[in-house]
Amino acid sequence: MSWFKRATDGLKTQKKKDMPELWLKCQSCGEVIYKKELEKNYHVCAKCDFHFRMKPDDYITLLLDEEQFDEFNANMLSVDFLKFKAKKKYSDQIKAAVKKTGKNDAVRTGFGKIHGQEIVICMMDFSFIGGSMGSVVGEKIARATDEAIKRRLPLIILSASGGARMMEGAISLMQLAKTSTRLAKFAEKGLPFISILTDPTTGGVTASFAMLGDIILAEPGALIGFAGPRVIKQTIGQDLPEGFQRSEFQLKHGFVDAVVSRHEMKEKLKQIIDFTMPAAMNLAENGEFEVGASDTLNQSENDDSTTLNKDVGAN
Repeated sequence: MSWFKRATDGLKTQKKKDMPELWLKCQSCGEVIYKKELEKNYHVCAKCDFHFRMKPDDYITLLLDEEQFDEFNANMLSVDFLKFKAKKKYSDQIKAAVKKTGKNDAVRTGFGKIHGQEIVICMMDFSFIGGSMGSVVGEKIARATDEAIKRRLPLIILSASGGARMMEGAISLMQLAKTSTRLAKFAEKGLPFISILTDPTTGGVTASFAMLGDIILAEPGALIGFAGPRVIKQTIGQDLPEGFQRSEFQLKHGFVDAVVSRHEMKEKLKQIIDFTMPAAMNLAENGEFEVGASDTLNQSENDDSTTLNKDVGAN
């Protein structure tokens, strides 16, 4: 019978073509935004000032003079020490993240300039396994700190992380101590460390270098804390205050020094560097400290190794 089938071909269905995502909906006000316009506005909603998450490439455009970024230690790769496997193997997660982002791990480190002042900058990428801090992230931040000491430069770290990378077990937790001790040495030299907290900054990153800045800045509306608000609510069995763990809440309670819009971030960094660097240089000129060989890592001149050294957690 022809009741249940077409007698003639009639209309033919076509394969769905992949269309670019041209529009986005603001997570705060619901405004529908043309993606290219959002990019021109540094991924900030023009209606409500909601700050979307950005990747390191976007921060290079936003903060650095002429978008010049001289990256180092770019080829370091994480190692699956534990042969960890949950829903998928950790080694497969790394491969998938590398393919997705085009980068080898969750942080990029290098030299740049802000209004002519050379800096060392570290930028975390939340799209790489949630910006989690494993052995490579800890090592790269430690080496970046050493470079800042060696060259007497300001250090800027932009944090965006879900915490320690637990697929590496205790090795990931050792990075909290590793980065903190490096920054303690950096502080002894009188050099400025500016920590910028973006959405989200949580877990072991918050418990280590993210909250150790001489100046701590935060983007508007960023989630900042150790455990997430849902976990805290379930633990204490009480409703949390409005805006709990957001930048403005942390500013009110003294955990950050300022909440700064992206449109103002570069100028704010210039003001801080102009204010702090003369004092740091005076310390050097007066001979109050001296940079020695122990201030840098015992590493080879070739930083382009494709895998992390076995003693990564011992430094």
